[in-house]
Amino acid sequence: MTYTRGGAANGRGANAYARVGVESGVMSADPHQLIVMLFDGAQAAIRAARIHMQAGNRAEKGKSISKALDIVNNGLAAALDQEQGGVIAERLASLYDYIARLLLTANLRNDEESLNQAERLLEDIASAWREIGQQQSA
Repeated sequence: MTYTRGGAANGRGANAYARVGVESGVMSADPHQLIVMLFDGAQAAIRAARIHMQAGNRAEKGKSISKALDIVNNGLAAALDQEQGGVIAERLASLYDYIARLLLTANLRNDEESLNQAERLLEDIASAWREIGQQQSA
C-alpha cells in the first residue's frame, strides 16, 4: 500500500513538474513561439483523439477533439490580426474554420479521415510558421 501511495505521489510530482515546465516555456516564449506551441498542442490533441477513436473510447475522443477545437478557435484563429494580416489573415481564418468543421465531423461521425485531414492541414501551416521563425532567427 505504501508503494502505491508513493507511486501516486511521484505521479503528481511529475505532473506538477511538467506543468511548471510548460508554464515556464509559455512565460519565456516570444509571440512566434507561442503560436508554434499552439500548433503543437492542437496536433497532440488530434493524435490523442485518434488513439481514443481507434480504442472506441468516445468520451476521451470527444475531450481530445474539444481541446483541439479550443486551440484552433480560441488560440490560432483568435491570434490573427485582420488589420495587419490582410488577405493572409483572411485566408488563414477560413482555413481554421474549415479545420474546425473537420474536427466536428470527426467527432460526430467517428471519421478518422477527417481527423487526418485536419492534422495534415495544421502541419502544413505549422511547418510554414516554423520556417518563418527560422528565417527571422538567421
